[in-house]
Amino acid sequence: MIRVLLPYHLRNLARVDGEVQFEVAEPVTVVAVLDALEARYPVLQGTIRDHGTLKRRPFVRFFACKEDWSLEPPETPLPEAVRSGAEPFYIVGAMAGG
Repeated sequence: MIRVLLPYHLRNLARVDGEVQFEVAEPVTVVAVLDALEARYPVLQGTIRDHGTLKRRPFVRFFACKEDWSLEPPETPLPEAVRSGAEPFYIVGAMAGG
């Protein structure tokens, strides 16, 4: 069971409270998690990744086990703690300007 924490505005859009949980088939990667998230909550399609290129939107960041995974290759397997559900996968809306 994968646990995902979304930023406030995406939780509102998806109409969820707190974290979301769902199963992801192996290998558990950023792409697999986002595919499963968008399949379960279609309203999020295009908010985290671009519709055409499926690349991460500029002000969206991904964190796993207190590390930034935003620039890692999307096919890289996530840490075991995230795959097992011990740690959540964070999707964060970044802010610019300090």
